[in-house]
Amino acid sequence: MRLAFPGGSVPLGTLSRAGRTYTRRVRPRLSPWLPVLLLLALAAYILPERLTLPSVTGPSSPAATQPLPNQLPEETRALFERSRPAVVRLEALNARTQEAGLGTGFFISETGQVLTAYHVVGSGQLFQVQTLSGRRLPARLTAYDAGADVALLQVEGRGPFPVLNLATRPPRVGETVLAIGNSGGDFLQPRRGQLLRLNVEAGRADFPQGTLEMSAPLAPGDSGGPILDGNGQAIGVVSYIRVDDSNQTRASYAVPVTEGNRLIAALRAGGKRDVPVVGLNLDIIHSGQTDPPGAVVSRVARGSPAARAGLRGATFDENGNLSGLGDIILSVNGERTRDANEVITAIRKASVGDTITLGYLRGNERREARITLVGGRSVPDLNP
Repeated sequence: MRLAFPGGSVPLGTLSRAGRTYTRRVRPRLSPWLPVLLLLALAAYILPERLTLPSVTGPSSPAATQPLPNQLPEETRALFERSRPAVVRLEALNARTQEAGLGTGFFISETGQVLTAYHVVGSGQLFQVQTLSGRRLPARLTAYDAGADVALLQVEGRGPFPVLNLATRPPRVGETVLAIGNSGGDFLQPRRGQLLRLNVEAGRADFPQGTLEMSAPLAPGDSGGPILDGNGQAIGVVSYIRVDDSNQTRASYAVPVTEGNRLIAALRAGGKRDVPVVGLNLDIIHSGQTDPPGAVVSRVARGSPAARAGLRGATFDENGNLSGLGDIILSVNGERTRDANEVITAIRKASVGDTITLGYLRGNERREARITLVGGRSVPDLNP
């Protein structure tokens, strides 16, 4: 089994060992944006390799061409129809790399604040939302918490906008939940399931912890969308999914949200909380497989603290085949680290601006490097 983000950028790459469970974030590619949007010009956290999905293109007038589902129970269908106008299709563009991504978001204020998953927008520079009525509106990133995988955008357009209220009560295991998203080329379509568990740990340090687990069949494109309870309140923001070897969704996960809690209050106040990085992409295939076991450096981001400290990534021959492994990180601040996940966990104990010591192996020589941590958004080459 494996875990995948249904829309957005990819932390830490892909594990392929049978029987292992892991998380990843996936950003599907879109058709190119209109030239005018270009003119208007989102980890590893030591960061991972990126993934993309095949192109996903929405219809020009989705509200008119997409039929409503007929397999929903009447009560759930009514909830979907009431809630759907407050949900948007969200597109993010990185003008530097020309990479576009697709996700979902939803209005939480009549003035145009849109809540979404951070990994949908984290490497983006230009943002656009599309409403149920067909309006296409530019938006700007105003607040985020990268570790919690949530972000807030402000839409540039005349309101008032339809709103989804955030939860005012704790979610309950066993209750029916409804997601609305944009996966599979759909436009703002429903996915129904049950709430299975609360406060779930992802099992990977580079993904949000304490999530809601659901049986709703989510997929790439649904990230950032709302998870609604029977009252139509948003209890969570879609973050990642667990898929089997045939890419079928087995469980979905959302970051819990409650009106007025610390996370939402910080976003509404414009808080920007980044994750600390040193500027490394880690080799997941060889992670923990070396002797001694450690986190293998795949690539060092240009201009990053790790680059300035002289760390090295893998080498390749003229045919692009791996010819040599990069440096192997064995410890962080004297704490033994045996794979990529342990390195990320250790680094996340520190904060942006802290100086840490990496112990690493180059060939047969043990070395150390003192590195000052920076925020992930300040190292654009982490998302090549």
